Amino acid sequence: MSKGNINISTENIFPIIKKFLYSDHEIFLRELVSNATDATLKLQHLIRIGEAKGTFADPLIEIKINKKKKTLHIIDRGIGMTEDEIKKYINEIAFSGAEEFVEKYKDKIEDSGIIGHFGLGFYSSFMVADNVEILTKSYKKGAQAVKWKCDGSPAYTIENIDRKEVGTEIILHISKDEKEFLEENKINELLTKYNRFMPIPIKHGTREEAKTIGEGDDAKEEKYTVDNIINNPTPAWTKKPTDLKDEDYKSFYRELYPMQFEEPLFNIHLNVDYPFNLTGILYFPKITKNMDIQKDRIQLYQNQVFVTDNVEGIVPDFLQMLRGVIDSPDIPLNVSRSYLQADGAVKKIAGYITKKVGDKLNSIFKKDRKSFEEKWDDIKLIIEYGMLSEDKFFSKAQKFALYPVIDGANYTLAELIENSKENQTDKDDNLIILYASDKDQQHSYIETAQAKGYKVVLLDSPIVPHLIQKLETENEKVKFTRVDADFIDNLINKDETKISKLSDDDKTKLETIVKEVVPAAKYTVQMEALDSTENPFIITQPEFMRRYKEMSQTGGGGIMGMGEMPEMYNLIVNSNHPLMDKILKAKKNKEKYVNQALDLAKLSQNLLTGKDMTEFIKRSFELMK
Repeated sequence: MSKGNINISTENIFPIIKKFLYSDHEIFLRELVSNATDATLKLQHLIRIGEAKGTFADPLIEIKINKKKKTLHIIDRGIGMTEDEIKKYINEIAFSGAEEFVEKYKDKIEDSGIIGHFGLGFYSSFMVADNVEILTKSYKKGAQAVKWKCDGSPAYTIENIDRKEVGTEIILHISKDEKEFLEENKINELLTKYNRFMPIPIKHGTREEAKTIGEGDDAKEEKYTVDNIINNPTPAWTKKPTDLKDEDYKSFYRELYPMQFEEPLFNIHLNVDYPFNLTGILYFPKITKNMDIQKDRIQLYQNQVFVTDNVEGIVPDFLQMLRGVIDSPDIPLNVSRSYLQADGAVKKIAGYITKKVGDKLNSIFKKDRKSFEEKWDDIKLIIEYGMLSEDKFFSKAQKFALYPVIDGANYTLAELIENSKENQTDKDDNLIILYASDKDQQHSYIETAQAKGYKVVLLDSPIVPHLIQKLETENEKVKFTRVDADFIDNLINKDETKISKLSDDDKTKLETIVKEVVPAAKYTVQMEALDSTENPFIITQPEFMRRYKEMSQTGGGGIMGMGEMPEMYNLIVNSNHPLMDKILKAKKNKEKYVNQALDLAKLSQNLLTGKDMTEFIKRSFELMK
């Protein structure tokens, strides 16, 4: 038996490991199972190229718990180690900058990227164990099996042992404070979280199954015990897209999200090997109009080892509403989020994913436009958010982003412009695209626009004010205006002459009467000579004020405090409506008529509530007498 000290530049590395990684101490199992997987894959490769003898028909990693001895065992059938290799890979810790590390991270205990960054994966075991043993035998001919033992100090022992099987067994003597890692359920939970798609089968305990022997009255159920393999070594993303059918993708989605009962709309299979390696599958779920959407549904893997489900900095923000898996060996297993966000390779990955998603959406649109249009309501928030946040995606999305006309067709922006320019170009040569955000609330305005032959598109996402601002910037002479922003002839002003039935003197009298009743703090009175069949009073909210107020409320807009400004409206008074004559000639009830017309206009905009609604009902009955 030989003894020695682990070659490190600090007196004792283990208290540092425990202190600085305690908040993330459960990753020890991920690290050890990953090491076991690497050892197994290496032996498979050596056998395949003829540098190791034998066959490898039954690769397996086994996890065992011995509650009596308070030990956790990680056993593999991999490459194993000689005594010299243990001294090289276990005792010679590449940690020459330990003092600098302690100084750098002393105020950042929560940083979870430390171990992998310094090559200390195996030593994460000392976060949960007082003593650690390694029993190993190398695949090399004539190799002597050895046992390495360490009690959490730099001192270690190595001795020869009798062991026939090639491979390694790591035994953790779990410390008193970490008893949870002696519970089957806890270990199963960790294996499922971190290792459920590892490329080597992982056995954790056994389970009982049953099969029926015989038929009819002679049939009987026979029970038997089988290994409990907790992982899927060949998940869908590791296979070629040509080898998978739609049902395979849906089945894998259910495997990823067993509690998600709604199937995804479609998927995107990622597969690239230059300038970096990346595979994965992203799914488009149904997305509602609610901006408070749960993210952290995309799982990041490194060589089938779970890293994180917080993919900020790796996946563009707008795509974090998707679900699925991304796997890349180019992403370090243990790194902080700030490291990922600053890493050049990671930024290239984000750009690739954006491009791939844009290309796939365009392909689906061209291949089956009808199906794409049917899914538009469920995916539009993701696409519109992407158009706002990623310029390259904005360019691609011009080919497939839809602008649905109310009760009509779905157009791309280019198609909408082409089909609207003849009828909706104003006197200043601006194409006015009318839109509604709520087709029920704005129904009367939509009806008025449609009567003129105008197209009204439905844009009801919460980010629409920001989106149309960008669209206007990118498309000169194209203006978006909500259909209730003004009277229809003012929305698309064609410089047509308007003739009023009232004299200038009567218009002045009428304006005075209205302004005496209508609260000036909330309404700007605007006299207009409209068709006599139009409503007497029409309430509108100027596009500029409303849009920038909404933009401020959802973030941005460029006007400080706009979100806190009081609501302001235009009150359009139709001087050609018969009610105006009645108001001018009435000896009494002038104020009642004005209030009644104002309340009816408010009612059409869902602005009549509370006390005002009560007064309106009383007044309506009085006027009916």
